[in-house]
Amino acid sequence: MRLVAAMTLVSVALLTGCGPLVTQSPGEGYSPVNAVSTDDESRLLLAGHDVVNYFTDGAPRMGSVEHRSEYKGVALWFASAEHKQAFDAEPERYLPQFGGYCTNGISYGIPWGGDADTWSIIDGKLYIFGGSGSKDAFMLDPAGNMAHANRYWGEEVANSNALIQRARRLVFRVPHYKSGAELAEAVARSKQ
Repeated sequence: MRLVAAMTLVSVALLTGCGPLVTQSPGEGYSPVNAVSTDDESRLLLAGHDVVNYFTDGAPRMGSVEHRSEYKGVALWFASAEHKQAFDAEPERYLPQFGGYCTNGISYGIPWGGDADTWSIIDGKLYIFGGSGSKDAFMLDPAGNMAHANRYWGEEVANSNALIQRARRLVFRVPHYKSGAELAEAVARSKQ
């Protein structure tokens, strides 16, 4: 049954177009990434949010094509020339971890989502989440979840195709998998 489900997911993905297959998997050492295709860019990280701004102003902010850099086949936009210069000098310092995908999703081996407005800087590194519920669920056990995320990123997700990896892990779930409803319930219990 799981094999049929996996084949169905892959078939649907292929029939709906190859855009995400190519856009999110540049294959130049920074892959997969939470990138979109726009009129100006074939691969724009975090839909154009300035990754330096999280560190300097403690908030998400849109960048512009006027202040553009490229890193391993992925375009990044910045809000100012100073932010672009800071990134160009130390790109690894500012890049979001796990390609900008939801950190909680990566802890399940699933490169999915990543809302530039929901984020955290942990130990000097930028982590993006799929929304406040996802971030709250991750923060129930940040050390354990980070260990899972680092493991799955290193063993399965990094340098893979995001769409294929996503389909694989939605069918063949990790041993510690919890549904969205289970995570929401755990978060609600923690706030009582």
